[in-house]
Amino acid sequence: MLRRLWQRLRGSPDHKLAELERRLGYRFGDRRYLIEAVTHRSYARGVRNDEIDSYERMEFLGDAVLGVAVTEYLYRRYKSQREGNLTKIKATLVDGRSLAQVARDLGLGEFILLSPEEEQGGGRRRRSILADACESLFGAVYLDGGLEAARRLIHRLIISQMDRFLTDVKQINYKGELLEHYQGEGLGMPRYELVSEIGSDHDKMFTLQVKMEGKVIGRGSGRSKKSAEQDAARAALEHLELEPRLLQDYDQA
Repeated sequence: MLRRLWQRLRGSPDHKLAELERRLGYRFGDRRYLIEAVTHRSYARGVRNDEIDSYERMEFLGDAVLGVAVTEYLYRRYKSQREGNLTKIKATLVDGRSLAQVARDLGLGEFILLSPEEEQGGGRRRRSILADACESLFGAVYLDGGLEAARRLIHRLIISQMDRFLTDVKQINYKGELLEHYQGEGLGMPRYELVSEIGSDHDKMFTLQVKMEGKVIGRGSGRSKKSAEQDAARAALEHLELEPRLLQDYDQA
């Protein structure tokens, strides 16, 4: 069965499975879990239903296992952080972008079983497929080795790289952070104003400033108004010493 299911991949099936296990740092007792964890629905449709299922159900399980592992770690590690802040950290760690990056680091795309059509359409590089397969692997390890084995894998692949994901500018909503700060203080909403708009229609640079109670608290630039607003909010958070203090709390907790 293993050879039949892996015949689309290069090299011997056993070799490919062993290589994926090596990258995961986990050896399966029952490799059927591993095969299901990397089987996309487009491939599963091409084989008999009693031979193999796609990873969708296992992804559902893996999502829950990931949530438990990350939530428990944050609860025990950051005892001084409030629930709202812990929720934001968790959301970043379990976000599809973070999971897809973990999958890219593993080279997981080369192991996913896809239909020829899905593969030709770039499925091995598609973020949603990579993230889903990553979650399904957590579910597979849980089924094969239990919660502790899954927890160790999640810690090595995700939690140990927490700083990397949290400091990824693309995943930080600076405007949301700034708004929550002021609303938490009962001070209302920051106001964003366009300062300048330079360049041609196809190559513009926007500069905006953010004000609170009539005072400029940050200024930023970007290729779009939205990115300039985010940059201005980031500058405001630095001015208010909110972001540095948050990162310091992580380091010392």
